[in-house]
Amino acid sequence: LDCVDILIVESFYGGSHKQLIDVIVEAVKEKHGNLNLKLLTLPAKKWPWKARTSALYFSTLIDSALTCKTIFCSSVLNLCELVGLHPQLGKAKKVLYFHENQLVYPVRNRHDGDFQFGYNQIMSALAADFVLFNSSFNMESFLTNIQSFLKLIPDHKPKNIEGKLRPKCKVLYFPIPNIPRVILESDELNELHIVWPHRWEHDKDPDTFFQVLFLLKENDFKFKVSVLGEHFAEIPPIFQTAKEKLGEKFVNHWGYLEAKSLYLNLLQRCDVVVSTAVHEFFGVSMLEAVTAGCYPLCPNRLSYPEIFPAECLYNTQQQLYKKLKEFCKHKHLPKQLYNKLNFNVKRFQWQNLESKYLAMLGEHCVISQT
Repeated sequence: LDCVDILIVESFYGGSHKQLIDVIVEAVKEKHGNLNLKLLTLPAKKWPWKARTSALYFSTLIDSALTCKTIFCSSVLNLCELVGLHPQLGKAKKVLYFHENQLVYPVRNRHDGDFQFGYNQIMSALAADFVLFNSSFNMESFLTNIQSFLKLIPDHKPKNIEGKLRPKCKVLYFPIPNIPRVILESDELNELHIVWPHRWEHDKDPDTFFQVLFLLKENDFKFKVSVLGEHFAEIPPIFQTAKEKLGEKFVNHWGYLEAKSLYLNLLQRCDVVVSTAVHEFFGVSMLEAVTAGCYPLCPNRLSYPEIFPAECLYNTQQQLYKKLKEFCKHKHLPKQLYNKLNFNVKRFQWQNLESKYLAMLGEHCVISQT
């Protein structure tokens, strides 16, 4: 095919990146079956290498005669390189989606090579026509850090890049699946059921989470914990320590549930979902758990104040401990509080966001600054 309507390019096709692409592709096929859509993906492994080299790989899959009306890609892709290698794609409407940004990403052992990741994202944003972010926190932390980030350049530092980018930036929330609430006939567990549905990585601060659980255990409070989320080659050592320390008495489930149905089913059987993250641009797993019926406890930072009501936020580890202690004493309290929660999950669900995404992929699109 020499011309496609929509070219979707995803360099890291897994997790939330895959979730977003799949729901978009399904909607386009269902609502606009006459549109010609081409999907190019790479598996979600070795993120740094995908960020550095995926544009070159994708360029080998694209015919020099191929033209398209719209390109949709995530900020893992170096859009400049792809369009540079295929100049005919420069005429397309280019839509870039930021799941995260590298300007404020916590790097444990920063070195000069890390500069390139943030720099690539700035360059891709400049090359794009529309730049979408999954939260205001993500957008503002990217835009307001551009100047200080570019100060790392030794000389001839570019100026006013934020001013060039801001007019084409917009928040478009990540779509959360609609999870039907189930009414359980009886409590499966007599104890409070806490869930941790995050990636097993340092930026989710599992140490703080488990320290709180250890303290609850030491003070003879009863609870069960389900530790879900994906883990990769490097697992923080606290996970093994916690598994041994908590043991069968306190652990309900330990490990990633690959089948989404099993994962959602377990979420529906939990009482409270906890985040201790030091890095979060949106919080898909937190919102999925809340949609399934869990009461959220999140740190008062990052994207959380934008998304969750104030009563769900805590400022210190001690405050988190006190909340969970209260919930351990009164197992039904989280559900009671959940039912009173002033929280509209519909604004994050696909049925409310679909028209906005499809408009972005369409030919006629403007960004209104509202």
